[in-house]
Amino acid sequence: MLRRGRLTRARDDRRSPSCGTTIGASILVGDKMTTFDIPTLATGRLRLRAFQASDLDAYASMQANPEVMQYLVDGRTHTRVEVWRTMASFLGQWPLRGYGMWACEAADRGKFVGCVGIFQPLDWPEPELAYSLDRPFWRQGLATEAATVAREWLFHTFPLPRLASFIRPDNHASIRVAERLGATCERTFELRGSTFQHWVHHRPHQASGQ
Repeated sequence: MLRRGRLTRARDDRRSPSCGTTIGASILVGDKMTTFDIPTLATGRLRLRAFQASDLDAYASMQANPEVMQYLVDGRTHTRVEVWRTMASFLGQWPLRGYGMWACEAADRGKFVGCVGIFQPLDWPEPELAYSLDRPFWRQGLATEAATVAREWLFHTFPLPRLASFIRPDNHASIRVAERLGATCERTFELRGSTFQHWVHHRPHQASGQ
């Protein structure tokens, strides 16, 4: 017999570098509960938080813009149904891997800016530090700001030695972000039928005695 589940959310005060509150999502089915946490990270201008159903309109508008989408994985615009599926998969990666993608919003107004985080589908060679902002927020240093705090959180929370960013060779803006982050281009390879540069973010070396 199927039992209806209930989704509840709570906040706690667990902190990591640049980390605000943590969103705890609990799925209750009968007397069994599965819980996972999605931290909220903050910078001077941005807030990285869990995706919400109310993000659909802004995110669908962003992904309907060919200028925004030309450099992403499949290089095409997406429908609202596809965007909803993407949001669900972003949320679903958190309990499966312990890390995932955040919605990115302006800290002062709460306006949807884009998405950033750690993306790792099954066919990815390693976890990717991914970032994609809506057109009005380009060329303001926001992608670098968001990616920096996401990478800092990942290296603080998990003992991974490195992250990757997979960038199309003609996506010069994203390449500049990777360079500002100190990443290095390791190779060029094929991913889902397209050519990407494989940029690597190495874990910062710890100071002696720490």
